[in-house]
Amino acid sequence: MTDKATETETATLWERLERPAPTARQRLSGPRIAAKAVAIADAKGLEAVTMRTLASELDVAPMAAYRFVDGKDDLLALMVNEVHAELAVPEGPWREVLREYAVQTRDLMHRHRWLVELPQHVTMTPTPNRLRAIDRALASLDGLGLDVEAMMTAVRTVSAFVHGTVGDEVALSQLLEVTMAQGRQEIREALGPQLRWMLSTGRFPVYERYIYESGCSEEPQVHFDAGLELVLDGIAARIDRAGA
Repeated sequence: MTDKATETETATLWERLERPAPTARQRLSGPRIAAKAVAIADAKGLEAVTMRTLASELDVAPMAAYRFVDGKDDLLALMVNEVHAELAVPEGPWREVLREYAVQTRDLMHRHRWLVELPQHVTMTPTPNRLRAIDRALASLDGLGLDVEAMMTAVRTVSAFVHGTVGDEVALSQLLEVTMAQGRQEIREALGPQLRWMLSTGRFPVYERYIYESGCSEEPQVHFDAGLELVLDGIAARIDRAGA
């Protein structure tokens, strides 16, 4: 095997994609494959994205895409990279930057709900566009007294909050679809008997207080905004301690 062949086999997905096309008439490209795969997933869900379906939509031979991707994980990574190009995290004070990073990520996940369904190992895969957004978030914390480990922990905490919250929001939306309920009120009424019985046992006193004292706002935006401020308050406290 030649050195050139060995280099091609060991190069990462992103290294291969940055190489020039072998011919000027090359019909496929990484961005074209990614855009079509994202369109399929947006319209039909993640399960609909297969190499055979992709080849059909691109009007190429079934094996043609394998010149760019080694398999499904590479394809999913391309899709993740494609949609993360939509993030435009600004520069500015750290709190504004991290808030915007969170808000834009939440909006991104609702536009492309298949992101919630990704395997965990793909969710954690670094891609150029995803790293660009993370780097911008990290840069907003640089110079505030935190070491790089604490800076990354702060950004990961914001990201984990967003992913967990959107997962709950998507699950509720799916519950509405499955039960054919017309809204959250109908779901609450359907679950009411179970919840009332459990509360009547007296085993969950603090949760009972939440139910009867909080007002139980069902607006996802309200929950998201409040939760995000709690996360940012925690980061602010850590920064204050670092500067003390």
